[in-house]
Amino acid sequence: MATVDIKVPSPGESISEVRIAQWLVKSGDTVEKDQVIAEIDSDKATLELSAEAEGRIELIAEADATVNVGDVVAKIDTSVKAEKKAKVQEQVQQAKKPAPAAASAPAAAAHATPVAKAMLDDKGVDASKVKGSGPNGRITKSDVEAYIAGGVDAGGTLMNGWGGTRHDSRAKMTTLRKKVAERLVSVKNTTAMLTTFNEVDMSAVMALRDRYKDKFKEQKGVNLGFMSFFTKAVTEALRLFPTVNGQIQGEEIVTFDYADIGIAVSSPKGLMVPVVRNAERMSLAEIEAKIKELAIKARDGKLSIDEMTGGTFTITNGGVFGSMLSTPILNPPQSAILGMHNIVERPVAVNGQVVIRPIMYVALSYDHRIIDGKESVSFLYKVKEMIEDPNKLVFGGKDPGEVLLGL
Repeated sequence: MATVDIKVPSPGESISEVRIAQWLVKSGDTVEKDQVIAEIDSDKATLELSAEAEGRIELIAEADATVNVGDVVAKIDTSVKAEKKAKVQEQVQQAKKPAPAAASAPAAAAHATPVAKAMLDDKGVDASKVKGSGPNGRITKSDVEAYIAGGVDAGGTLMNGWGGTRHDSRAKMTTLRKKVAERLVSVKNTTAMLTTFNEVDMSAVMALRDRYKDKFKEQKGVNLGFMSFFTKAVTEALRLFPTVNGQIQGEEIVTFDYADIGIAVSSPKGLMVPVVRNAERMSLAEIEAKIKELAIKARDGKLSIDEMTGGTFTITNGGVFGSMLSTPILNPPQSAILGMHNIVERPVAVNGQVVIRPIMYVALSYDHRIIDGKESVSFLYKVKEMIEDPNKLVFGGKDPGEVLLGL
């Protein structure tokens, strides 16, 4: 019998162990080459483990187990081949045929992990009503638990209270979540974190966006969002206030002649912060395209370690979830982070008159050990100036008249 060992790959430098988050197959299943068979958690990312050959798989490590990089966690008997192509083609043809309404639940259940399938059957939950957060929309154990905890019975009827069962559930923290927790506590304990606030009148940017968004989408192939404007404004402000783009390393202050901007994005595994490299050299279209690419990777669990490390400054947008104001926490070893929030029409005084304007509150959290109050306030005000007058984004943060006159 010819067998192929499936070993735990290295997720990145300095990582020696990982956790098997879940198996997507069970012992005895026949798998195809390159089929995703498991998800593994490291302290930096969730990765997929794929079959290296076709055959019958035998699982050696248990789900939720912590294993070392290089350990053999499964074996594949290559003498047993996967299903014949003809049978696969037959199944594909069957799948193309219209299915009766009653078939929706089994179809959805087929796109669930084995553990999630068992829970769906045990609880009598219609799988078509559960939104999957796993790779390619796969329903996971957590998705089923969240659905049940939401107070919906097997018939889809809302019940009194959340669930009414008086039960609780426990789940081991993922390696990534534990690492995030450690880093956040470390930030609070080892930095002198302070936050300064301002408000931004979004009228000019919104008018510019409304005027050109269709043409921008047609020519550039991406949507024109507010994040690219803020990213560009941040890179110009960092050029003027380089300490905000710096870090403390030992007893030295390190500053950079480039801006690698971390963009916080939501994913099924939690908040991820992929990095847009050399954002100071990018156009708005290039920034939008890169953010879209990284956000899709985060959603699908495809981000690499390199794509999430090495940033010099971070932007987070709580406004997409309805946040009015917050104090964002630093992303170590960076020394500053900008928090964007929702846009709300508010009464403001303009030339002695009360008018209604779309206002966004912005917050800059910074490490006071390296950044003084004057620098932090001036940095945030410069971002505000450029958003309120987008022409300054074109002229390096300066007034167009000053550029024309050489001032």
